[in-house]
Amino acid sequence: MNILKSMFSAFLMYSRIPAPHVEWDEKNRRYSLCFFPLIGAVIGLLIFLWSFICLKLSVGSVLFSCIAAAIPILVTGGIHVDGFCDVSDAEAACCDKKRRLEIMSDSYIGAFAVIKLAVYFLIQVGLFSELYGHKAFYIVCSAFVISRSLSGIAAVAFKCAKKAGSLQDFSKPADKKITLSVLLLLLILVYGFALFLKPIYGIMIILFSFLSFVYYRIFSYKKFGGITGDLEGYFLQICELAVIASCVCALKITEVF
Repeated sequence: MNILKSMFSAFLMYSRIPAPHVEWDEKNRRYSLCFFPLIGAVIGLLIFLWSFICLKLSVGSVLFSCIAAAIPILVTGGIHVDGFCDVSDAEAACCDKKRRLEIMSDSYIGAFAVIKLAVYFLIQVGLFSELYGHKAFYIVCSAFVISRSLSGIAAVAFKCAKKAGSLQDFSKPADKKITLSVLLLLLILVYGFALFLKPIYGIMIILFSFLSFVYYRIFSYKKFGGITGDLEGYFLQICELAVIASCVCALKITEVF
């Protein structure tokens, strides 16, 4: 029963997918991060179904790409995009780590966040349009599982920059050994699946996601002294974009060779 409550807690916190209400206590969040990638699986499935519908109805690549970019926001309510915006504003400030954390906690959105968000979605829509209609598109959907698996690993393995916050609500009560084991196993299965079906895609996905994870570790420690809930959202967005970009790179490589 605690496992089910942990799953419901994850869905209630990180998505807008209807789930039974559970008490907000540490016992019910012990395994929540283990189910975080499941939300990514739902997003990936919806994008895949959307691409199937679009191909059947001969929908253009622009409309497909715009809706595909919107699906993760509709499912999550934009919680991770909010983190991306907060970090973008804080990172742009010329100040010390403490002040950056204060800026990141500000609920207002600044010019730098708006600019980076616009650029982010332009790139994402462009990448989706390049992949639209190709047989290997289903591999792209793994981006949303990979990003959440790596984000969950970081939540329990990296140093927190603050003593309290949304990240600590899930990382502190988590059973770290079980959480790491489940997320690593899931990550290996997804990587293995991609490598088995399309080796070049699998190699590029592993490379790009690993580089984004290393970047996240260096960036968060250098700029903020550790990770926070907002930084987790920031990384999740960056990682998803990196994996989608890796698939485009793999597609172009296969077309050339």
